[in-house]
This record gives sequence, C-alpha cells and structure tokens, in this order.
Amino acid sequence: MALARGFADPVHDAQGAFRTLMDALARPGRIGRLASDLSPPAPLTPELAAVALALTDADTPVWLDAPLAAIPAVAAFLRFHTGAPIVAEPADAAFALIADPAACPPFAAFAQGSPDYPDTSATLVLALDRLSEDGAAFEGPGIRGRIRLAAAPLPADWPARLAANHAAFPRGLDLVLTAPGVVAGLPRSSRAVPSAAPSPVPSEA
Repeated sequence: MALARGFADPVHDAQGAFRTLMDALARPGRIGRLASDLSPPAPLTPELAAVALALTDADTPVWLDAPLAAIPAVAAFLRFHTGAPIVAEPADAAFALIADPAACPPFAAFAQGSPDYPDTSATLVLALDRLSEDGAAFEGPGIRGRIRLAAAPLPADWPARLAANHAAFPRGLDLVLTAPGVVAGLPRSSRAVPSAAPSPVPSEA
C-alpha cells in the first residue's frame, strides 16, 4: 500500500498550521479554521495529521490511542512525515493523538511536568465530532472575560478532569481539540467556570 502524502507544500503548509495552533493555545476556547488537504490513513483524521506534521519531530515522542495504534499505516505515516518516535506508554509521550476522545485515558496517565520544568508535560490532541461556541464557560489568560466552548464526545468525568488539571498549574496538560476543519486550544491555565447552582424551589405552605 502506498504511503499517504503529507503537506502539498511542506514548509508553508506546516507554517500555516503552526500559526493556527499557536493562536488557538494563546486564545483559549476560540474556534479557528484548520484547513488541510491531507488524506491520512483512517482513523487518523486530517486535523490530527495536520497537528502532528506541524508540531512533532524526532525529538517529540508520540503516543497513539488504541484505534490509531491498531492501524500500522498510521504509525508509518507519522514516522515518515515527522520522524517522531511512537511510544507504547502514555507517560513517555510529549504528544498524544486520540481518535476516540470518549475513551481518553485518565490525565494522570500522561506526563504532568514539574514546577521547575512544566514544559516537560504532554499535549493531548483529540479528534472530536463537534466543536461549537456554547456549552461550558472558560476564563483565564488569553480570554477576555469569558468564552464558551462545547465539545463532543468526551468522557463523562471531563469537567472534573479539567478542574484538576487547572488546579495543578503550572503542572498539567495542554489540550488541542479538533473537529472537522476546526481547532480550539485549552491550555492548563484555562479554568472552566462552574455552572451556577439552580435556585431552590419554594415549598408550598
């Protein structure tokens, strides 16, 4: 089977994707376009592939979740176009590519960095079905006031994961959320704002 091609214009396409991704992390929760004409081997999505080609190289170990790891062509594509080593354990990864976000491993399975070296933590890149400008509110550096972001599918304990991830700052994970044609960033500095508790219903006298 022929190896799927990478970026048509490797230098300029990678630079464009890199700028988009850096803007997504600098302006958390804001959805941006991630244009890509890539056709990587499924279940590696064009968006996951674009992130990998823009951000990974021989010095950035990559972990693949179960659906991606099950397809040898995925690892071959990434090794050829990025040179990134594919690691077997989440804790060894600088980047984790996740095609089944609802089954994303616990955040504790990944490198969290340290207070002295927070940059040694992992970045998780998730392939979602949907990103939209509603849902949970977020605040933090790079966000003017608050911004709303909804994503699906995600694990049931996602709000608790985000809260614990933010509480660990400067340790913790940075998240890159992708959906068809779009991307948003949620760095560890972003905080999900808890929903207001509903007002109690007065009892009848």
